[in-house]
Amino acid sequence: MNKHFEDARYYLKRAGETASKGLREELEPVEARFRELTGAETEPEPSRLDAVKADLKALQGRAEGEAATAIGQARERIDAYRGKPPAEA
Repeated sequence: MNKHFEDARYYLKRAGETASKGLREELEPVEARFRELTGAETEPEPSRLDAVKADLKALQGRAEGEAATAIGQARERIDAYRGKPPAEA
């Protein structure tokens, strides 16, 4: 995949994550007020184990992406060394 597309995909993902965090932060007071008026309980905080599992899942996804990128780059280098045109994915 073209490096520009990889960069664009990365920044779009970051923008989505940032927007999601911003929305959550902005809506917290509204949610608290709603729960207060309706008598609904807030959701419990995730346990430490859940937080560690989520972190490991994120690291696994990142490692898989980086491995796929490294493999693709290695194949391109090998093809360039052998004088072959790059394979279309």
